[in-house]
Amino acid sequence: MPKAVVVRATGGPGALEFTDVEAKSPGSGELLVDVAAAGVNFIDCYHREGRYPLALPFGPGLEGAGRVSAVGPDVTGFAVGDRVAWAQSLGSYAEQAVVPVGDAVPVPDGVDDDTAGALLLQGLTAHYLVASTYPVQKGDTVLVHAAAGGVGLLLVQLAKARGARVIGTVSTEAKEALAREAGADEVIRYDRVDFAPVVRELTDGVGVAAVYDGVGATTFDGSLASLKPRGMLALFGASSGAVPPFDPLRLNQAGSVFLTRPSLGAHVATREELEWRTGELFEAVVGGALTVRIGGRYPLAEARRAHEDLEGRRTTGKLLLVP
Repeated sequence: MPKAVVVRATGGPGALEFTDVEAKSPGSGELLVDVAAAGVNFIDCYHREGRYPLALPFGPGLEGAGRVSAVGPDVTGFAVGDRVAWAQSLGSYAEQAVVPVGDAVPVPDGVDDDTAGALLLQGLTAHYLVASTYPVQKGDTVLVHAAAGGVGLLLVQLAKARGARVIGTVSTEAKEALAREAGADEVIRYDRVDFAPVVRELTDGVGVAAVYDGVGATTFDGSLASLKPRGMLALFGASSGAVPPFDPLRLNQAGSVFLTRPSLGAHVATREELEWRTGELFEAVVGGALTVRIGGRYPLAEARRAHEDLEGRRTTGKLLLVP
């Protein structure tokens, strides 16, 4: 019987159960994929703990890559043996995954399984943030929190490619080195200093055009204080916890700034948009303009440890589960 990770009751990392599951077969419009690598993301932790409720039991993991082993009825464009990747199909922490055709994209030659399994969810997030949420323009200065994390490293590279000056925040010396290696122009150790006054100093008191904030509760106030008038705060995650309710008048007081809480689903709502974003990401990887850092590879059976390390902020780059 194939193995998979299952959540039967929400909770901490211990809720991740590695177990035998029934063999799967693809239905209409679906692919059966032998998973080569599954990406580990903070949203998986939110699903596991019930912050984003799902019907129980469920198989966690939204992202992965592998090879098609069977196709269901009414499938066009894919065949057995094709290499594919996906970013929004639940149940990716498994040896075999059923993936809707609409979520799958072909993986080009020149992109290995680990990179394909690590790129899409965080890469698509970084792409929509710099290309759509706040479209970065040459000469902009932007702030990227957790600049050595999986999304952060990609954001730094993509923002630099669009001509921005990038200020990053990190919590350790090793993470500072990684952020600088990715192209960050300035790096602030927010474990040592209050980052907002430093951002003001680095921008001659003006502030930044955009803040890309996946941290949430602990950075939110400083993020608002770092924006220039009519700047954009893109709050795309909450790794430190959810932001408490606040008075919208604060946006006025901060300089008529904008706040958005975007999601990936809204930015790949059509097949055309999904193909555009993934195409640009894969092209950048193949061309050497974008590097995906694999911060850790864990056996599928050790999904609990991967979640513990991710939530404990002991990691950099992207974590993978390998069946």
